Amino acid sequence: MERFPINTGIAQRLHREFFIRDVLLVAPELIGKIIALRSDNDFVRRFIITETEAYRGLEDKACHASKGRTARTEVMFHEGGKVYVYLVYGMYWMLNFVSGEKDVPQAALIRGIGGFNGPGKLTREIGIDKSYYGEDLCSSRRIWVEDTGLNPEYKTGPRIGIDYAGNPWKNKPWRFYKLK
Repeated sequence: MERFPINTGIAQRLHREFFIRDVLLVAPELIGKIIALRSDNDFVRRFIITETEAYRGLEDKACHASKGRTARTEVMFHEGGKVYVYLVYGMYWMLNFVSGEKDVPQAALIRGIGGFNGPGKLTREIGIDKSYYGEDLCSSRRIWVEDTGLNPEYKTGPRIGIDYAGNPWKNKPWRFYKLK
């Protein structure tokens, strides 16, 4: 399990340029990156990202933004590098990182981190809630993403739990996961 703080002596916070690219580039490149979370007592916990899913704009019927701009999806229409969180089943917060240019809504769902698979389990474990909505990963003092220079091998597969989107969207190989 990789729940312990990781020595990131060479790690660098990702800059805006990383996030303002297309989600189909950003989502797989997040594999092996580190989510860093600073607690109220200034302790920083770090978790390796092991699985992501890409949600790509107005045309992607599985993407929340396909229904248009709403209070819920507003942050997806911002420039990449923001946090998009939303509640499912009234109990699980889903953590997403917005990517792409302003007004081109895209986001990468964080599905797995070292030691935790499943987006609801991981957010519960690391303490993600509604207060993170709109947080800027490039300047926040409480959440950011670090790059250690590692580029692990990964596989692709269809996204999970989106049958409602129909074909071809439910079968797009837009889930990315680290090889064991």
